[in-house]
Amino acid sequence: MVSKSISKITTGCNISDVHGDLWKKINGISYDSRRTRPGDLFVALPGIHTDGKNFIRQAVDAGASAVLYQGEPPQFLPGITYLQTDNTRREMSKISAALFDYPGEKLELIGVTGTDGKSSTVSFIHQLLTSLGQPTGYLSTVAYDAGDGTESNPFRQSTPEAPEIQQILARMYENGCRYAVIEATSHGLSPRTSRLEGLRFRTAVFTNISHEHLEFHGSYEQYRRDKGRLFAALREDGFGVVNGDHQEAGFFVQASSASVYRYGREINFDLSFRSVSEGLAGSRLYLKALSAGSGQESLGRLSIPGDFFVENAAAAVLTVHKLTGRPLSDIAERLQTLRPVPGRMETLRMGQTFTVLIDYAHTPGAFSRLLPAVRHLTPGRCITVFGSAGERDTRKRRLQGEIADTYSDIIILTDEDPRGEDSMAIIREIADACSSHTENKDLFLIPDRKTAIQTALGIAAKGDTVLLLGKGHEGSIQYSTGSRPWDEAETARSLLKDIMKTTEENSE
Repeated sequence: MVSKSISKITTGCNISDVHGDLWKKINGISYDSRRTRPGDLFVALPGIHTDGKNFIRQAVDAGASAVLYQGEPPQFLPGITYLQTDNTRREMSKISAALFDYPGEKLELIGVTGTDGKSSTVSFIHQLLTSLGQPTGYLSTVAYDAGDGTESNPFRQSTPEAPEIQQILARMYENGCRYAVIEATSHGLSPRTSRLEGLRFRTAVFTNISHEHLEFHGSYEQYRRDKGRLFAALREDGFGVVNGDHQEAGFFVQASSASVYRYGREINFDLSFRSVSEGLAGSRLYLKALSAGSGQESLGRLSIPGDFFVENAAAAVLTVHKLTGRPLSDIAERLQTLRPVPGRMETLRMGQTFTVLIDYAHTPGAFSRLLPAVRHLTPGRCITVFGSAGERDTRKRRLQGEIADTYSDIIILTDEDPRGEDSMAIIREIADACSSHTENKDLFLIPDRKTAIQTALGIAAKGDTVLLLGKGHEGSIQYSTGSRPWDEAETARSLLKDIMKTTEENSE
């Protein structure tokens, strides 16, 4: 257990007023009164619907010994130290780093940003570095490994709050990790959350950018600027890696004062590649990586279908090549060992005559890469099940519908995370963009996700592909009444099992 005085962990922080004892010891940092433990510093974060200062009493009752707040002072309770600042989130990041002895300064930090492909790229970099004998931890939307085994990410945020990040980084260092690969989201990079405040990255990786999270950032330009902060936060001896094929590559190159390398299909890039697909089910992808500097061409095999995964693998290869200095051929030959992230192009095989794929795709950019590829590789019909999140970027719903309308034979619209919005209203917004489909013929509006999946599997025939999009690895669906447990893969397996059993009984 860590234990440091308030005076020590607030050195260098912007604290405008102090009420109480600065030499008191702090054991941890909390920002949720329900999770506060004895000896914690409770950070009263301002929220959208309420203010953390309203929960100071509950936090103190749970054992908090100090409070960090902004704005008007709360009622001072006896024996509690109160610290006032103009920005609780920014200072929480600084204090978290100090409490855990600045683990980010002891590790080689690799940040991956982009609208889509972050989790897979993080995983591929981690897998390649580990296979080369480099002790590496990682933190992604799906899971994390602090050097002592993979654990599911318990946070609803891809980039957790600063106390969790710093604690996980500290565990990585204690467990002997040299590298830490972090999924750096636009939310986490934004000064509005300051979750990654103060972390200096050795490497920044950019995959792509498309329409997403504008309800938070306000505009595409701000969304792009916030992602660019990762490149601006590079160490002097660091470097960037960008998708040279993307139209925004130049923006991210310019965002950094460090060296930036490009990967893509152009032969003049620092890493160029060509790919050959062998199909969808059980397919392999051949990755031919060409180092523009040396002219050396290496051949790798990727056992995961989809051009977007080839791009993610190329990003990982270039990153690891520049980090370690290992020959390109050594890294390329390890591509065949890469495994997909759970919920990313996850194939369910239970003896059925059609293909079932689960993917986390929930943005127009992901749809525009995934659906054409699946359509091309599917001999039968493409049956797509998806929805769109409530209380999030509403403008992407029509874009999702238009892309699905172009590449899907049958569309089934359902709940993703409606939250406080009307579920059917969200679904109808998407349906309005599916102009070439007819409701109750090849377009179905089924809010209950289990029923929607059951319908898709029941319709599917030999040679078809059923795409289950939007939930992937996530363990819940968010409604206005709260969170309901959900496991996309297990639900689909159970329904497939029932279908296979019924088919066998009917054939007897």
